[in-house]
Amino acid sequence: MTQPLRDDQGTEIVYLRFGLGWDPARRKLWGKTSEIDLNVAAMIYSDTDLVDVVYHEQMLSADTSVRLHGDNLTGEGPGDDEIITVDLTRVPPAVTAIIFVVTCYTGQPLARVENAFCRMVNSATATELAHYDIATVPGTGFIMGGLFRPTGAWEFREINRGIAAKHPVEATAEILGHL
Repeated sequence: MTQPLRDDQGTEIVYLRFGLGWDPARRKLWGKTSEIDLNVAAMIYSDTDLVDVVYHEQMLSADTSVRLHGDNLTGEGPGDDEIITVDLTRVPPAVTAIIFVVTCYTGQPLARVENAFCRMVNSATATELAHYDIATVPGTGFIMGGLFRPTGAWEFREINRGIAAKHPVEATAEILGHL
């Protein structure tokens, strides 16, 4: 699915929020739990070259256009547990794609994580533009989709693919086929 980044009135969307949410691990018999730590990442490309990554170890892109607003280690709390914002007006012209990836740092398959989802929201209007239930996805990672500008204008392309990845760098080989 390819969607131009415009709202219902045809106005260009330039401020986006990518949210990731999940529920904490439930207590098992005898009070034991296995922590679940999901992470959202923005992989920033110039053509097929990875030029920057925004994730829990680097929360701001070098050009400051992409920002992770905290690293939730448990999924505790309602709504989006991790948020990446993108200001498309500040992304350098050399950047041709920003791919959004979810990984399970603690290694559980996403299908074992309760109420896991990711979504794309127009930050200016709070309108949800895309939503994915990732609690049914095979693998420990998920490539949601990406922002691409093949002709100068940004568009969203859905990828919607489960992968085996506990860390964003492990997703790079899978992403290359979508650039």
